[in-house]
Amino acid sequence: MPSSFIDLRSDTVTKPTVEMRQAMFDAEVGDDVFGDDLTVLKLQEMAAKLLGKEAALFVPSGTMGNLICVLNHCSQFGSEMILGDESHIHIYEQGGCATLARVHSRTVPTQSDGTLQLKDIEQRIRTAKDDDHFPVTKLVCLENTHNRMGGKVLTVEYIESVGKLCQQYGLKLHMDGARLMNAAVKLGVDPAKLVQPCDSVSFCLSKGLAAPVGSLVAGTHEFILQAKRLRKVLGGGMRQAGVLAAAAIVSLTQMPKLLKLDHENAKFLAEGLSKIDGCEINPGKDVQTNMIFFLLNSDKLKIDAQTFANILKNDHGILVSVQGKFKCRFVTHYMITRENIEYVLQQVRHVLENNKNII
Repeated sequence: MPSSFIDLRSDTVTKPTVEMRQAMFDAEVGDDVFGDDLTVLKLQEMAAKLLGKEAALFVPSGTMGNLICVLNHCSQFGSEMILGDESHIHIYEQGGCATLARVHSRTVPTQSDGTLQLKDIEQRIRTAKDDDHFPVTKLVCLENTHNRMGGKVLTVEYIESVGKLCQQYGLKLHMDGARLMNAAVKLGVDPAKLVQPCDSVSFCLSKGLAAPVGSLVAGTHEFILQAKRLRKVLGGGMRQAGVLAAAAIVSLTQMPKLLKLDHENAKFLAEGLSKIDGCEINPGKDVQTNMIFFLLNSDKLKIDAQTFANILKNDHGILVSVQGKFKCRFVTHYMITRENIEYVLQQVRHVLENNKNII
């Protein structure tokens, strides 16, 4: 992909900073499977402290991190987890919880703000005392920020309420916090406060934090000890992984403070889109962090989202994610400047004005 493109498809496209690349070059490494990589150990200690957990584990990806946590919590055959019908784990992780963890997923309708209603969760809980025909609920999964709901943030109070419900029924609570740092920055709270009720949490280093590779899983010492075994059987044990961990340490140290600017840029972009005829978005309601979902008005326009994306890419050097027949997504990140956004708005307006339906 040419570097000249303005890439707003996702924050996964971020490239490591100069400081990260230098840290990778200078990294002290060892065999991490043997526990000898001091840089990985340092990263894991940082992550555990950041999240207020006893221990943490460096894993190659968020998908693996989530799968490890589900396997860990639902080790008994016949286990079930409750999660949102629009959650990343349910939709975008290839059904790994079913195919590899052999865990039954029971979905709850995801609300527009990314939450799952407590009554919906409670109604779906099934215990060993229930009918023998049913699986037994062991786990509840939340997502913060929520991808398909447009980067919406789950509040401390909401997460605490789900945590109390889980305690009441003896369930574990896992947080898919791929963009947890975006949520913490938006709410102005420590990440540890957001995941205090959670038994496990995973978060990604290679999205807005811009590290090249990796995620972290955190929980109790016992949980992470078993997570390390699960990482190994899933093929995630890495040798001189300190090269990657070094970049991750820089990302945790330097990048969270830049996320606020990403959010401001997203709001600026959304407000601009809302003023373009044929583009439907409510900036105040729809945009909380760095994601902007918008609709193309099919009554006013003669192009669909894929055609729109093709024109932006081929004629204007702008990359957008297609999310549906008339639905698109932009995601801001540290590589996107205010000047880039002004150019994007100019070109989106141009494309839509030139593709209106003739009445």
